[in-house]
Amino acid sequence: MRIILASASPRRKELLSQIGMEFEILVGDGEEHTKETKPELMVAELSREKVEKVLPLIQRREDANAKQGTPKQGTPKQGKQQEILVIGADTVVFAGGKILGKPRSQDHAREMLELLSGKDHEVYTGVTCVYRDALGKKVENTFYEKTIVTFYPLTQEEIETYLQTSDWQGKAGGYGIQDPFGMKYIQKITGDYYNVVGLPVSRLVQEMKVMGLH
Repeated sequence: MRIILASASPRRKELLSQIGMEFEILVGDGEEHTKETKPELMVAELSREKVEKVLPLIQRREDANAKQGTPKQGTPKQGKQQEILVIGADTVVFAGGKILGKPRSQDHAREMLELLSGKDHEVYTGVTCVYRDALGKKVENTFYEKTIVTFYPLTQEEIETYLQTSDWQGKAGGYGIQDPFGMKYIQKITGDYYNVVGLPVSRLVQEMKVMGLH
């Protein structure tokens, strides 16, 4: 079975590699959009959109290969398709009644960290798995995981020192739990650590079992 990760996140790539999963990375064009305001519904929809953008790309590539006439090694016989599993994921932080995605700027990251300082916040990751069998039948499974994270109170100096690094860039809430900043200032977590990194891998494995794929 061909497994495709519909995400460019290096952290998700690393997590899947660490559990021994062999996969490819394929990302659709453009940003995902949602009108959902609840964080659990937002991440679920965004993860689904990532997969939906990738599925047509896979089909176009398969059609192009078929037109070439010479099947590559491992290509299914005529009349059948290659089994594929596409995995999409999206993570947000929810704090103070606000959904925090990736910071747009250093000032935006500062606002986020000041909001998180000394308080609990929630991290939601939505995951969508779409499996297509050899006959073209598709099965979709979308779920989300929530983890509660507590920061120690942060001084302004600690925040400013951190902002001089590039670690805050591209991370929901402006921090990475696995980075030095998170290691120094996160007091506790309740739930799945890897969910905060960007992908609840143990839950993913269990959901794949339910789908009959693991």
